[in-house]
Amino acid sequence: MRVALLALRLMCLAWLWPVTQLNSSQFPNKRRQKEVYVGENTKQKHGGRVDLKIKKLDSTKSLLIKSEQLLRIEDHDFAMRPGFGGSAIPVGIDVQVESIDSISEVNMDFTMTLYLRHYWQDDRLAFPSSNNKSRTFDARLVKKIWVPDVFFVHSKRSFIHDTTMENIMLRVYPDGNILYSVRITVTALCSMDFSSFPLDTQNCSLELESYAYNENDLMLYWKNGNDSLRTDEIVLSQFFVEQFQPSFGLAFYSSTGWYNRLYINFILRRHIFFFMLQTYFPTMLMVMLSWVSFWIDRRAVPARVSLGITTVLTMSTIITGVSASMPQVSYVKAVDIYLWASFLFVFLSVIEYAAVNYFTTVEEMKKLKQTKIPSSFNATQAMAFDGCFHDNDIDLTSFPEVASTPNTERNTQSRNSTVSGPTEGTRLRRRHPLKQNLSFIMSNSYMIDSYSRVIFPLAYLLFNIIYWSMYA
Repeated sequence: MRVALLALRLMCLAWLWPVTQLNSSQFPNKRRQKEVYVGENTKQKHGGRVDLKIKKLDSTKSLLIKSEQLLRIEDHDFAMRPGFGGSAIPVGIDVQVESIDSISEVNMDFTMTLYLRHYWQDDRLAFPSSNNKSRTFDARLVKKIWVPDVFFVHSKRSFIHDTTMENIMLRVYPDGNILYSVRITVTALCSMDFSSFPLDTQNCSLELESYAYNENDLMLYWKNGNDSLRTDEIVLSQFFVEQFQPSFGLAFYSSTGWYNRLYINFILRRHIFFFMLQTYFPTMLMVMLSWVSFWIDRRAVPARVSLGITTVLTMSTIITGVSASMPQVSYVKAVDIYLWASFLFVFLSVIEYAAVNYFTTVEEMKKLKQTKIPSSFNATQAMAFDGCFHDNDIDLTSFPEVASTPNTERNTQSRNSTVSGPTEGTRLRRRHPLKQNLSFIMSNSYMIDSYSRVIFPLAYLLFNIIYWSMYA
C-alpha cells in the first residue's frame, strides 16, 4: 500500500515539473519584482518587530533599451540636416530676454542675457511611446544629434552658462518634434547716434542667423510671430526701455548666397535727470556766477579778474569731464553745443571787463592830458588816475588850477555861446550814430556794466529756450 502511494506521488511530480520550468522561462523578472529583502535602511524595529519593505525598481535599471538605442542615434548620420536634399527645414525661434546687463557708449555695445529656444522636426529621432510623453535630455545628448547652427551677427563676445552644468535642454517628442533651449549671455555691437546726447533715443538690435545653411537648406522664422519675444521687467540705470519688437529679413553674402535673419529690436530712451545734476545745473551756475562781476566796482581789478578766470577754468573742467566719458565722434553733440555756448558766455564776461578797464584807462588819460600835471604830483595821486581808488576817496583839491590861455578862453566862450545858424557857404557835417554812440560809451565806460547786467541774462535765457525747444 505504501509503495503504491509513493509511486503515485512520483508520477504527479513528474507531470508538474515541465509546467514549472515553462513558467519560470516566460516570466524571469516576476520573481525579482516580488523579492523581499531586509537591509540596513529598511530595518525598523517597533516593539521587537521588524518591518519588511518591498524593493522598488529604478526605471533606468529595469529599462533594457538605452536612450541612444531608443532614438536610434547610431543608425543615422546626424552630421546631415533633416531632410537633406529636399526643401529647407523650418526652424522656429522664440526668445525670452532675462536682462540687459550693460550699455556702453564708449565701446558702442550692449550685453544681454537671454533664453534662446529652437523648434524643428527630425523624423530620425521619432520613437514609439504608449503614453505619448516627451523625453528630456541635457547637453550630453545634444552633442550626438543635429542642432541648428544659429549665431549672433555683430557679436563681440558670447558664452553659454555652465553653472553647475551647461544650461542646455533638449526635449524630444514621440513624433520627432524637438525643443532645444539654451541660456546665453552675448555682447553685441550697437551703432549709436549721439547727435542729441544726452537727450537721445537709441535703437539697438540683436541679429540671429544660420552660419552654414542658407535659405535653401534652413528657414528661420519667429515661432509665435510678435509674441515670440518675451521680456521680464528690465530696469536700467541710464535708460528706459520703450519697446521690444521682433522682425525678420534676408542677408546676402556674395560668396554663399541669401540667409534668413531674425532681429530683436529694442528702443532705449536716456534718463536726463542724471545729466541735469552732473552737467547742466553746474554749467548754469557757472554762467550766473560770471555775471556777479558786473556788480563789482570796475576799479576792483583783482576781484573781477580772479572771478572771471575761476569761472573759465571751471567750465573747462566740466567740458573735459564730459568729453572723457564719451566716444571720440567726429560730429557735434547736443551737450557740446550747450557747454561751449555757456563757455562763450563766461568768456565774454571776462572780455567785457577787459573792455571796461581799457575804456576807463583811456578816459582818465584824456583827463590827464587836459590838465597840467604839477611837479608836486605824488604817487598816491597817480594811483587815483590809474584806477585803483574811487573818485570819492581821492582829494583832488591839491591840484593847482590850470592857467587859462587864449585858446582855452576861446574854447570856453565857444561852448558858452548860443548855437547860431549856419552862415552862407558853410557845409554841415553829419556825424554817424554808431561812432557817436561808441564815443559816448568810451567817455562813460561805467555804462557798459549797466548794459551787461541786462543783456547777458536775456541772451542766455533766449539761448536756453531755443536749445530745449530743439532737443527736449
